[in-house]
Amino acid sequence: MQDQLRLMETGLERAAESIGDITGPVMARFYAAHPAARAAFEHHGVGDPAALEAQMVENALMAAMTWLERPAEVRILFGGSVPHHQDTLAVPPGWYRGLMEATIDVIAGSIPPQNRAELELWDAIRRSLVQEIEAA
Repeated sequence: MQDQLRLMETGLERAAESIGDITGPVMARFYAAHPAARAAFEHHGVGDPAALEAQMVENALMAAMTWLERPAEVRILFGGSVPHHQDTLAVPPGWYRGLMEATIDVIAGSIPPQNRAELELWDAIRRSLVQEIEAA
């Protein structure tokens, strides 16, 4: 577990150093895959969609960072949040999944291809989180 946590921290630090705030790249990737979601962020952002975008990327990042040590906590989060977003805000689970994948894609995109263990870890986290979103 400690090795996985170190690999995760290495990837996060590299992304922070090479990209800085990941919100812009994550949202660009997300909107490219889910263009209709932009209108939902504008509507639910109530005059400040950028703040909502930052909050949602932060939530996705926290879920990814928490997964290794406290998967039950993430399951509980998704169990309430995914249905709430769908039922109350008309946000389909595919958008929820898409934002999670875009977040991980941006982080993983900063990892050199020769760093196989890091890439494999982020891929495993992605698969697990997507499975949990779909189960919710």
